[in-house]
Amino acid sequence: MKKPVIELSDCVLCEICTDYCPSVFRMNDAGFVEVLEMVEYPEEDVDEVIKNCLGDCIFWQEA
Repeated sequence: MKKPVIELSDCVLCEICTDYCPSVFRMNDAGFVEVLEMVEYPEEDVDEVIKNCLGDCIFWQEA
């Protein structure tokens, strides 16, 4: 299974991921974006977020 991963050091907090795909990405209490735990991630939606990420910091990783 693939899981989206965020490289926080490259994240510019543009919130494109949380706006486009709130079922997968959310802003935590510390002010960082995190990936929610899911059994399966919506590949098409996550691929769209990866394509539009301003920080180019989201990628797929085999879980």
